[in-house]
Amino acid sequence: MFNFLKKKLKSVVSSFSKKIDEQGKEEKKEILEEPEKKPTAEELLEESKERPVEKIVREAEEEKELKEEIEDIKKEIEVEKEKPKSEEIKEIKKEIKEIKEKVKEVEKERKEPIEEKSAEFPKEEETPKEEPKIIEKKESEIPKEEKKPGEIKPEEKKGFFAKLKQKVVTKKIDEKQFDDLFWDLELALLENNVAVEVIEKIKQDLKQNLVDKPISRTKITKTITDSLNQTIEGLFDIDQIDLLEKAKQKKPLVICFVGINGSGKTTTIAKIAKFFEKNKMSCVLAASDTFRAAAIDQLQKHADNLGIKLIKHDYGSDAAAVAFDAIKHAQAKNIDAVLIDTAGRIHSNVNLMDEMKKIIRVAKPDLKIFVGESITGNDCTEQANKFNEAVGIDGIILSKADIDEKGGAAISVSHVTGKPILFLGVGQGYEDLKEFDKRIILNNIGL
Repeated sequence: MFNFLKKKLKSVVSSFSKKIDEQGKEEKKEILEEPEKKPTAEELLEESKERPVEKIVREAEEEKELKEEIEDIKKEIEVEKEKPKSEEIKEIKKEIKEIKEKVKEVEKERKEPIEEKSAEFPKEEETPKEEPKIIEKKESEIPKEEKKPGEIKPEEKKGFFAKLKQKVVTKKIDEKQFDDLFWDLELALLENNVAVEVIEKIKQDLKQNLVDKPISRTKITKTITDSLNQTIEGLFDIDQIDLLEKAKQKKPLVICFVGINGSGKTTTIAKIAKFFEKNKMSCVLAASDTFRAAAIDQLQKHADNLGIKLIKHDYGSDAAAVAFDAIKHAQAKNIDAVLIDTAGRIHSNVNLMDEMKKIIRVAKPDLKIFVGESITGNDCTEQANKFNEAVGIDGIILSKADIDEKGGAAISVSHVTGKPILFLGVGQGYEDLKEFDKRIILNNIGL
């Protein structure tokens, strides 16, 4: 599932990362080759017009701090000059040596070290308080300060080499560079039938995470992949519908299935009937597709295989009347759900659209579910949108998802319509129906 899309995305993301990295290497070379130039007064004046006021203020403060540091260094030099000369130091060392010798003599007389004897005295009287020692720690040993909520820490000052290192190991791309780089990814998504609205959302999210932000060169691919994953996952943040829970709340639960010809509506209805049966719930089928030849016979075959009652009229009869009779039968027999099959139609066929609206008006279904072929990509998304505009669908089932190599419909249809995907059809058997889980899509894309 989605193998073509998976290969394309991996290839494009790799290419995307490589281009960013190559741009970074060129910038690194330019920095190392070009000596740092001091701006002229005219350039500084011109730059000050363009720079934000906050930046100018910050730079002025940094300059002030630098001057203060220079003054401190000068004071330290003066203090060093006033220190005792070498002759005086020798005398002090001599006095210390004499004191140590006297201490040894006293220890000899008492036949025990003074340190041991002094242990009997309270600690406060043992030795005078020492000045606190300044211990230099390695930068790695110093714990990082925790930032309190709402606290704004001052920007860390960086020297030339620190700034050079940051430039070399991180990368910033501007909006124009991003647009050029995104073009390949956009083509890949369009090629895989991803809707334009979804591509635009992916682009905006990726731009927010990449443009004008320092990104570690070793994490460019991960940043792009994480952003894509997050965006695609967000496309499915729509409240799901639990059919079993709905059936418990209202009896009978009336579900009307809509879609175009050949989308797999009839087979999907049989799969839903099997789904209810597995969960100890009864249902009845309504053959409201009185338009297509052999549609009633096909549904009858499924009903016989599953041992379920089918309510049907003759071909050409009123489809809304069939749905009405099926609901009345379910009410009389205490059946849990009514599944209504309708004729496949496109939004441009006015007569069939009017018939479908009549079925909805008469049957008053609790749920209207659109069934579309996953493999038709953007067409499926467009059809779902049109049916939603016509009758207001509540959910979507994508058939033939198991043979969908591109995955555009699965990624797009829910976001474009604002309706949840309920199931994925993954085969021809009655049990080949998967309850939708966004992790299925994410895992099959393989990002």
